Amino acid sequence: MVNELNGKIIEVHRFPSPNPHVELREITYLSNGLRVKGMLAEPKIKGNYDGFLYLRGGIKNVGMVRPARIAQFASEGFIVFAPYYRGNQGGEGNEDFAGEDREDAFSAFLLLKSYPGIEKVHIFGFSRGGVMALLTGLKYPEAASIVTWGGVSDMFLTYEERNDLRKMLKRVIGGTPAKYPERYEERTPLNGLEKLTIPVLIIHGVIDDNVSVEHAYRLEERLKMLNKPVECWYFTDFTHYFPPVVNRKIVKDLSKWMKFQIKR
Repeated sequence: MVNELNGKIIEVHRFPSPNPHVELREITYLSNGLRVKGMLAEPKIKGNYDGFLYLRGGIKNVGMVRPARIAQFASEGFIVFAPYYRGNQGGEGNEDFAGEDREDAFSAFLLLKSYPGIEKVHIFGFSRGGVMALLTGLKYPEAASIVTWGGVSDMFLTYEERNDLRKMLKRVIGGTPAKYPERYEERTPLNGLEKLTIPVLIIHGVIDDNVSVEHAYRLEERLKMLNKPVECWYFTDFTHYFPPVVNRKIVKDLSKWMKFQIKR
């Protein structure tokens, strides 16, 4: 019975929008029995739109969902939902970095899938959200496309590269990769990609110090080895965060890419 209620909206509150053409609402929805929060952005002009599942990066207050960012994607002609993940902004439970909290992404996909006027749902992941996006695409093959921007693809590599995150990773995952390799393995979707049926777009800054471009290269290599549809946009001069002008252009370009997948 609990799983049958996944994605069910139980509370809605209006939220001030930074964009005059987009309405924002803060949503409480159910994810495996937990009340989890997220933000919904919808164009004010009513109509049928594709859904856009925005999977944030970071953990807790690092990388929180930004209303302006969500509204930016909605203004491109999507109904956007961005889960905060469990335990954030008054939601129940605790994040565990793509462990049980992946269910919050899965339930958010179901929320969008059943939302009035939506026919297809695209999945977008930024940073840690890259892993969440790939896991969600594996769970729901009916998704229209996946975009991973500066995305994590290998949790072993994250532990190896980010000394500053090791304490957090050991806390939420329960130990090191040496002690619990299976827990890092289940958070690393690279080895399950033979089941993926959805076109993937990889966007990454080559000099990214937060999530190294090696994550993108490993994902690209694995998808190509499996003859999966993948496109890569690498930017040699950029880090994890792109200049505003470039960022806006990429938002428009990836939105067009998503809509092209539907036509194709």
